[in-house]
Amino acid sequence: MTVALMWEARAVPGRGADLLAWARAQELAGEPLRREVFRAPQDRVLVITWWDAPYDADLPELPEPDQGLTSRPVHRWRFESVAEGPTR
Repeated sequence: MTVALMWEARAVPGRGADLLAWARAQELAGEPLRREVFRAPQDRVLVITWWDAPYDADLPELPEPDQGLTSRPVHRWRFESVAEGPTR
């Protein structure tokens, strides 16, 4: 099974580049199958990592950024891949 961990944060206004650099520099205790970093308006940064693991596996996640870098708490989501097939 493939599990995707999503981590999203919004920087303090004007600190989007700092948050992006911080997120890119974070090392995880393990190597995901894939890791992508995105940015969006309002200084938001999204990191998605894919893991070959059960949904409830104990997987390494990005930590909370340093105080003063984000304007709100980090949002985190976990998803599992599903087999392709008909939808209803």
